[in-house]
Amino acid sequence: MTTRRHVVMWSGGITSWATARHVIQQHGTDGVTLLFADTNAEDEDLYAFNDAASAQLGVPITRVADPQERDPWQVFEDKRWLGNTRIAQCSHALKQEPCRVWLDNNPELTFDNTTLYVGIDWTETERLPAIVHGWAPWTVSAPLTAPPYRDKGQLLNEARSLGLPRPRLYRLGFAHNNCGGACVKGGQAQWIRLLDVFPARYARAEAAEVKMRALLGKDVSILRDRTGGTTTPLTLAVLRQRIEDQPDQLDLFDEGGCGCFTEPAV
Repeated sequence: MTTRRHVVMWSGGITSWATARHVIQQHGTDGVTLLFADTNAEDEDLYAFNDAASAQLGVPITRVADPQERDPWQVFEDKRWLGNTRIAQCSHALKQEPCRVWLDNNPELTFDNTTLYVGIDWTETERLPAIVHGWAPWTVSAPLTAPPYRDKGQLLNEARSLGLPRPRLYRLGFAHNNCGGACVKGGQAQWIRLLDVFPARYARAEAAEVKMRALLGKDVSILRDRTGGTTTPLTLAVLRQRIEDQPDQLDLFDEGGCGCFTEPAV
């Protein structure tokens, strides 16, 4: 009898933990892999959460990364394209490609005996068809899209009840525990929070954006300004100035979102 294999696309976020917990409750730990693609830009606390979650689940973390150990900013330079809220090739280079290589290099994993699990939940079901298509011919499952429906707060409480620490980025109000709070797919609210609690990380991102604008010779930016009914580039330097000068005119609800594992693989 062929052993079923279960590969959880592990990000260090609460939904990847909840997905892994569901898989292990259904199938046990045999044949389960927690596949963590490290962007080399993660919050230090994410690794502590990984260790604690791995111990609680009884499955080791399997780390993969870009062969050159690049971070997102280095990928943008190499691709000569500044990642932004619409297109972020760092997802492909630092998440999807290393995971594809790992899958291809493990011959015991086949299209017939292996399921890939992604951590989208019931609020994101419209993304599932493209994800399934993108990872084909691998079989893809998203357990959190099915009942019982729970939000991130409930999942975090479940993890805490089992003795797991709440990741620092969540404690600080970030919507996602990825890329140290500096995900280019995040919106203005994320960057406003980043400047407040991790000013050095904001400065690094601002400097990287300035460098890319000079490299490309174009008016590009991570964010977009949609005030007045038109859409124009909004650089991190300008946003920082607005935070300092006009805090009452900022969009504090534009969190944005990441989708590194859950965007279609290309």
